[in-house]
Amino acid sequence: MPDTAPPVFTHREILQVFSGVALAMLMAAMDQTIVATALPTMASEFGGLDLLPWVVTAYLLASTATTPIYGKLSDLYGRKRVLQVAILLFLAGSVLCTAAQSMTQMIVFRGIQGLGGGGLMSLAFTIIGDVVAPRERGRYQGMIGGVFALASVAGPLLGGVFTETIGWHWIFLINLPLGAAALVMTHRALDRLPAGRAKPRIDLLGAALLAGAVTSLLVVATRGGGPGFGWTSSGCLGLAGLGAVLLAVFLWHERRTEEPILPMHLFRLPVVAIANPVVAVSAMVLFAGIVFLPLHLQLVQGAGATASGLLLLPLVLGMTLGSVGCGRLIARTGRYKTFPLVGLTLAAAMYLVLGLLPAIAGDGLWSTLVLVPLGMGLGLVMPVMTVAVQNAVAQRDLGAATASVGFFRSLGGSVGVALFGAVFNTAVSGELESAGLSGRAVLEHGAAALNGLPAEARAGVTATLERGFATLFLLAAALAVVAFALTLFLREVPLRSAAAGREPPGKDQPAGAA
Repeated sequence: MPDTAPPVFTHREILQVFSGVALAMLMAAMDQTIVATALPTMASEFGGLDLLPWVVTAYLLASTATTPIYGKLSDLYGRKRVLQVAILLFLAGSVLCTAAQSMTQMIVFRGIQGLGGGGLMSLAFTIIGDVVAPRERGRYQGMIGGVFALASVAGPLLGGVFTETIGWHWIFLINLPLGAAALVMTHRALDRLPAGRAKPRIDLLGAALLAGAVTSLLVVATRGGGPGFGWTSSGCLGLAGLGAVLLAVFLWHERRTEEPILPMHLFRLPVVAIANPVVAVSAMVLFAGIVFLPLHLQLVQGAGATASGLLLLPLVLGMTLGSVGCGRLIARTGRYKTFPLVGLTLAAAMYLVLGLLPAIAGDGLWSTLVLVPLGMGLGLVMPVMTVAVQNAVAQRDLGAATASVGFFRSLGGSVGVALFGAVFNTAVSGELESAGLSGRAVLEHGAAALNGLPAEARAGVTATLERGFATLFLLAAALAVVAFALTLFLREVPLRSAAAGREPPGKDQPAGAA
C-alpha cells in the first residue's frame, strides 16, 4: 500500500503542535523522577514500607509495556485521538493518586497513570515526525530532548520542594494544569493529521503477549535479588521463564499477523536494527546520571533533595545545549552519525572522571566542568537516533517505528537502573552488613536509611557508599563505550528535505512535512 503524504504545515502551525506535545512529554518525563523524593513521606503516612518500591515499579511496568502499543494504535486510528486518550488516562491516574488512602491503592493508581504515560513521550516524537521533514526534524526533537533534560532534574527538585512545604499530593496535582493545556493546544493543532486507516484491525493477542512478557521480565529485573525474591528463588526463575516464553510466542505471532503491534519487518532495516540497541544501551548510560547522581549527592555529600536537584542543573544545561545544538547542525548539514559518536565519547570520558574522582560531583566548579560536557554528550544521542529511525521507515509505520525507539529507551533505562542497583549492592553490602544495612536498602530509601546510624559509624558507611558509586560510574563509562561501538555500524541514510514524493517547499511556501 503506498504511503499517503500528510499535509504540509506552516512554521506557525508546527510551533503550535510542538508546544502541545512538549507539554505532554514534560508531564511523562517529570513523573518518572518527581515521585521518588516523596516516597519516604508516603511510607510514613500509609505504612507498608516493604511495598514502597512498587510505587515506582507499577508506573514503569505499565508505561514500558504500552509504549509500542500506542505507536501502532496511532498508525491505525490517528495521532490526535490516541494522544488525547493517553493524556486523559494519565490525568485520571494523577487524580486517583492524589486521593489514595493506602500504599496498595497508590500502587494501583500509579499503574493507571503509567498506562497513559506510555503513550505521551513516544507519540510526542511521532507527531513531530508527522509535521516536520526529516532534515528539519532534529531541530524540534532536539528541543524536546531539552524538555526531557529539564524534566529529569525538575522532577526531583519540585518533588522535594512540594513534599517539604505544601505536601506530596501536589506532585500529582501539578499534572492537571499541564495536561489541560496540552489537550487544548493539541485539539486544533492536530486536526489536519490523518485520522487513521479505514477498518483498522487491532492485534489484541500481540498486545497481551507483549504486555505479559515485558511485565514479567521487568519485575525480575527490578525486583530480583530482593527479600523473598532472590535470583535463584522459584518465583524469580519461574517469572523469568514465563517472560521468555511469552516473548518467544509474541515474536512468532508478530511475523504472522496482518497488523502487528511491533512489525518485525522494521528490524530488517539496518538503521532500525542498529539504532534501537544503541538507544537501549544509551538509556542505561543516561539513567546512571539522572537516577544515581542525586543519590550520590544525598548519601555521600549530605545534600538535601532540593539541593541535589540544584546541583544537577549543569547536567540539564549540557543536555539542553547538546540536543538543541545537534538538532540545528543536523538541519544545516543533513548528517547525523557523527553526533552520537562524539556524545558517547564525551559521556564515557566524564563518567570515567566521576568513577576515579567521585567526590568531584559535590564540588561546585569541578562538578560544572564535568556535568556540563556529560550532559552535552548524553544530549547528542537520543534525538539523533529517533530522527535516523523515522527517516528510514515508510509513513504507514512511523508510529510503530518511533514507539520502538521509545520502548527500547524505557526498557534500557529500566534494565540499566536494575543493573546499576545490583552492581552497587554487590560492591557495598559486604561492608555495610556490620551497620545493619544493605546496598539495596540504601538505594530504595535514600538518606532515610542512614538516619539511625551513630555518628562514629556514619563516616565508614559514607566511604563505602562512595566506593560503590565510583564502581557504578565506571560501569556507565564502559556501557558508553559499548554504545559507541554499536553506533559505528549505524548506516547514515541521507535525510529527506520533504515528505516522500514531494519537492522541498520554496521560501514562501509552508514548512515541509514528513
